[in-house]
Amino acid sequence: MEQQKINIALDGPAGAGKSTIAKQLAQKLDILYLDTGAMYRALGLKAKKCGVDPKDRAKVEALLPDTRVDVIYQNGQMRVELDGENVEPAIRTQEMGMYASAVAAHPGVREYLVELQRKIALENDLVLDGRDIGTCVLPDTRYKFFITASLEERARRRFAELVQKGEKSESFEAVKAAMAQRDKADAEREFSPLSCADDAEVVDTTEMDIDEVVDFLIEAIDTRRHQA
Repeated sequence: MEQQKINIALDGPAGAGKSTIAKQLAQKLDILYLDTGAMYRALGLKAKKCGVDPKDRAKVEALLPDTRVDVIYQNGQMRVELDGENVEPAIRTQEMGMYASAVAAHPGVREYLVELQRKIALENDLVLDGRDIGTCVLPDTRYKFFITASLEERARRRFAELVQKGEKSESFEAVKAAMAQRDKADAEREFSPLSCADDAEVVDTTEMDIDEVVDFLIEAIDTRRHQA
């Protein structure tokens, strides 16, 4: 019998460092990383390209039959393609983060991408990060963690990231306000809101650096493996 794949779920709010942590964790464990948020960003980009309001459920869901989102792995690195086009780094802007949050509120969008995410997880050992991996996408995985930090710290990290990328048009306060708005939207959306699975371990990274978080997760994963 084929051994069950190892799927590690990292959930949490925007700016908590999930993507950076997930990438390093996957690298240390020598498995793949699936950035589920990038998939929602791609659909947000599709809405923008088509001139569709990302909050308009009917119009967004009407795009899905003619939309293809592909996750491509090359030398262990992931990229997202939209309708056959590489959309990195177009999907990595603050604006596409807001578009992603809006389109993720629609049931049709989530069903479309959750099916794809589950298919990828069945075929690969993965670290997945998102908003509802442990509660919705892979509720049966034994490796669930909720990565969080204070709003102030999450905004500081996101602002530093934008500055590093050369995107200096937004002030720290603007980034913080946008993050608070994103938190509210993610928590209040009707379909599959941001939530912590009952059996997930909460990891507050406010006072931790990336290496400390990754080391903590590896130890926790090893513990859960031995318990299994």
